[in-house]
Amino acid sequence: MNQPDLHVESARLQQEIERHLGVEGNLIYDFAQQDGKVRLDLVTVNRRHNQSFLFHTAWGVDRVDALTKMLDYVRHYQDREATYTIQWVPVGARELQTSYFRARHVYEALDKLYYGRELHSITVLSVVLNPVA
Repeated sequence: MNQPDLHVESARLQQEIERHLGVEGNLIYDFAQQDGKVRLDLVTVNRRHNQSFLFHTAWGVDRVDALTKMLDYVRHYQDREATYTIQWVPVGARELQTSYFRARHVYEALDKLYYGRELHSITVLSVVLNPVA
């Protein structure tokens, strides 16, 4: 039996993640080795803000396993996590920005906002837990 091509399988999983989220070209798959495992940070790029935010982190034994776990998360995150609205302003700017995050708690929502940023690069003005519809 032939082994699956890992690049082809990775591409298929990425396409399925993008299709399920309804986005194309606005996702960054950031892989890193850590403690003998593969960490996958899925980062979204917001065209309106021209900013990037962490969507979710998944761990796996290899890239395909991490992508498979990310796909499972993408399929079910709306049932498992609350929605937060965060209003913020970049330091030195005047325009208020509004971003939405799915997270288990407020600290996780803030971690997703601050991902890849210096702590003092933005000012958070409000964090609201949105009501369940």
